[in-house]
Amino acid sequence: MPEQATPAAIAADIPAASPLRAWHGALAEARNAVAQSVPVRSYGRLTRAVGLVLEAVGLRLPVGSDCLIELPPGYPQKTAEAEVVGFAGDRIFLMPQSEVDGLLPGARVYALDSPTGHAGGLGPRTKRLPVGAGMLGRVVDAAGRPLDGRGPLDFSREVPLAAKPINPLTRAPIDSVLDVGVRAINALLTVGRGQRMGLFAGSGVGKSVLLGMMARYTSADVIVVGLIGERGREVKDFIENTLGEEGMARAVLVAAPADTSPLLRLQGAAYATCLAEYFRDEGKNVLLIMDSLTRYAMAQREIALAVGEPPATKGYPPSVFAKLPALVERAGNGARDAEGRGGSITAFYTVLAEGDDQQDPIADSARAILDGHVVLSRSLAESGHYPAIDIEASISRAMTALITPTQFQAVRSFKQALSRYQRNRDLISVGAYAPGHDAQLDQAIALYPRMEAFLQQTMEERVGHGEATDQLNAIFQA
Repeated sequence: MPEQATPAAIAADIPAASPLRAWHGALAEARNAVAQSVPVRSYGRLTRAVGLVLEAVGLRLPVGSDCLIELPPGYPQKTAEAEVVGFAGDRIFLMPQSEVDGLLPGARVYALDSPTGHAGGLGPRTKRLPVGAGMLGRVVDAAGRPLDGRGPLDFSREVPLAAKPINPLTRAPIDSVLDVGVRAINALLTVGRGQRMGLFAGSGVGKSVLLGMMARYTSADVIVVGLIGERGREVKDFIENTLGEEGMARAVLVAAPADTSPLLRLQGAAYATCLAEYFRDEGKNVLLIMDSLTRYAMAQREIALAVGEPPATKGYPPSVFAKLPALVERAGNGARDAEGRGGSITAFYTVLAEGDDQQDPIADSARAILDGHVVLSRSLAESGHYPAIDIEASISRAMTALITPTQFQAVRSFKQALSRYQRNRDLISVGAYAPGHDAQLDQAIALYPRMEAFLQQTMEERVGHGEATDQLNAIFQA
């Protein structure tokens, strides 16, 4: 195949007196000018700013794209970053990722450049955040920026926030016990690898303490912690007092505290799940702790109401109840290889029951999509009973496939005796019950001191699954 002639070779073949030589020279100059020119960058204009939402015209961008908004001279930053959260006709709705002062009507809005985008590299950027084994021991924000002052991140690659749903038929079953180090959960609410559990409680009843115990004592290869919408003080406290140096060495912590924008709170939860998915796909057993799922739902509510979505159940728009299962379903077991090996994500999501109302719409929705729930009782916490787990209201849906029939019978007997005592507690307290009238209640009264002691555990105490089962059986043998 003949080689293509270069412009210089073509010019050499044109006679000097020919007018084609002049035309060819002009064409070469135009070609050089085009090659050296900078592509025109399109922009839109800011037309409205009300509350959390900005409106702009002149740009056609998909939902989820990143934008830069021009700020007037004299401000520390020249631009502010925002995300497209909706559109109506030719108007796009933007939400800034931080508080923005100084916005002017008509300010220019640019699509944030994509390093691998369209021609000229000026396509709209889709979010891709860093993941990798080198991030173990690090603390990052919702945008993947380090917060611990230890320099740049050592990551393997960048992945999109959104992930394809896993085919449910390819998921490995939950068939192995996960030891969380908490006696009441190990023995009475046994959790399996790949299970997704909810931790339901009001404020101030010991959720963070129980999460800390599980983070320290759970037998997992990697721990991913997402602190979403909680107090900023808790971030450092969780690192120093809960995880400690040993726990932090195998953990990645994503922090999106309450003072960040709702966009970053949503993004922080998705990013923590992305990190857990990366380690699961590497064959690791991952413990994902997210505190809290309720703050994630509230962040989506803020965004949805700001862009005009109508409220439905107790002020929550329908999109909130669509996003919850989309996030939760990303956790769980992955597919196994031919040798039966595969990674897992065991997830614990805290759910804040507002006013201790277990019928709160978020709590009710979470119960329906999770594989079990641990309910913490305010009355138990106020009486000094820690961890304040309400065994009667809690359940693990995968437990029957993980334990022996003998242990299941012991769990059933424990719950029956505890429930019978609680139903007659007032009569027993005032001396209105005379022993001998109900043999099962007599047995429950005799067992209650040992059952109450069994359910309590200090923060520094670790009780493995086998030890917890032996102690449960010992209650009835004694």
